[in-house]
Amino acid sequence: MSNDTHDTDYQRILRNLEAAGRAPEEPAPAGPEPSPAAVQVRFPLFTPWVARVLLTINIIVFVVPSFLDVIGVRIAGTVSVYDFLLIWGAKDNAAIFVGGQYYRFLTAMFLHGGLAHLFFNSFALYSLGFETERLFGAQRFLAIYMLAGLGGGVASYALNPNPSVGASGAIFGLIGALIAFYLVARRVLGGIARQQLGSLIFITLINLALGFTTPYIDNNAHIGGLLTGTLLGWLLAPRFALDMQSYPPTLVRLSLRRGWMLTLAVLVALVALIAIIAPPI
Repeated sequence: MSNDTHDTDYQRILRNLEAAGRAPEEPAPAGPEPSPAAVQVRFPLFTPWVARVLLTINIIVFVVPSFLDVIGVRIAGTVSVYDFLLIWGAKDNAAIFVGGQYYRFLTAMFLHGGLAHLFFNSFALYSLGFETERLFGAQRFLAIYMLAGLGGGVASYALNPNPSVGASGAIFGLIGALIAFYLVARRVLGGIARQQLGSLIFITLINLALGFTTPYIDNNAHIGGLLTGTLLGWLLAPRFALDMQSYPPTLVRLSLRRGWMLTLAVLVALVALIAIIAPPI
């Protein structure tokens, strides 16, 4: 008997053994085993509402005083309402260092120098803020926005003697937080993370270049907000993991251990910098 005959008999015996060990309702495979089907995994996202509130506040703080100015309302008979807000709310090194008006680090984040300034920051908050809050959640998003704005204000306070206003430091902080998120999540998101990182880095470089070449733009605040937001984004970014015990598999959110404690440490460090910096005046 030839080797081919032995091989044929051997294969037939194996098939008979497989059939004997298979449950009666399980049919014999007719061909090669099919490849596993792809399973869609739902990405857990939050509904952005804090970003909407911040956007509304920015618009109201500009529109209402501007309307009062149009109808002729004046403070002390001569100062327009919006000029009054700028005088008392802008980041002003002398007022902070000499007068102790530390509240200006907060109020300057919600003031803008004109309609174009408000439009660009509002559009950035709409496009970047909503995405950041969907990924991080309301509490983490608010912490990143406010502390990045403070970080931008501290950098401006330390390096820029001129008064400044605007949410740009906080906006750059959102860019930094998104960069940190996609770096952390690149193993889960794969090509999507790489694409988003490329876009965010390109946007960052373009805006920083504009800041260095355009007068009256406070690039110190931009860079300070970007660095603070990147650090906070890494501390607070969710660490997604695939839960294979559920079917279909689901993504679960994990947090960096002591992420909130380290975030508080960032706040303490910023306050300490404010206390020890002797700003240019």
